Amino acid sequence: MDAASREKFAARDRWPIAMMRRLKTSRRVHWAIVVGLALSTPMARAGELYQDTGSWLQLYGEGSLKFIHPELENWRIWLEAQARLNNDWQQWYQGILRAALGYSLSDRATLWVGYTWVPTHPAGPSIYISEQEVLAAFRYIAPTTWGTLTFRTMMDVDFLRGDQPRFRPRQLIRFLRPFGVEPRLSLVVWDEVLVRANSTPYGGAAGFDQNRAFLGLGWSFSPGIRAELGYMNQYIDDAKHVNNIMQHLVMGSLFVNF
Repeated sequence: MDAASREKFAARDRWPIAMMRRLKTSRRVHWAIVVGLALSTPMARAGELYQDTGSWLQLYGEGSLKFIHPELENWRIWLEAQARLNNDWQQWYQGILRAALGYSLSDRATLWVGYTWVPTHPAGPSIYISEQEVLAAFRYIAPTTWGTLTFRTMMDVDFLRGDQPRFRPRQLIRFLRPFGVEPRLSLVVWDEVLVRANSTPYGGAAGFDQNRAFLGLGWSFSPGIRAELGYMNQYIDDAKHVNNIMQHLVMGSLFVNF
């Protein structure tokens, strides 16, 4: 690997320090929300905790392939795009483009395989990383009398370098409950834990990777279109499990089902 390539990945590991040292403890946040969500995140074990604010914007589409042919009714497609801002909303640092093909085992259970492209500027526009991922996932939706639970187990295989893939299992639990006074309005709560299953020079040491906890509201414009807006707390271990990052994010999502 040439010197320029080594510097790319070195910057990827340094970005918490380079971008967030000045943000470490000075921010005032809404602690009633932050503390409640942060209970699901591990506490910093060593080193320093860096904090930042930003936003994630998500567009998610999913539907059956029966529009191509009726015999494809059980086959599904998942399309997703994200834009991520940090450094007090001053920098676009990451994007997500994802496409996956799924098969419905029942009206509640679906298997997925797909591909994700993750363009990243970890420490400003001068450093650019193009990350490729292959995913496999299982999702189960469990309607109950008090709301809908969704469980998604996913394995990301990240190709930061083609010959050294990083395996990153992740588990999502999501709860959605419509309000009785206005069923189009709903409470949305979810949590997702990500773990590094193996150590690689560019993907970090094996162990805990990050936790994402969300609390917000959803609004259904129609049976096929729903928007969600809320607060997400993202807690991340750096590559060597020394320093930790906590991002306070405004997350907005638009879901389209067809």
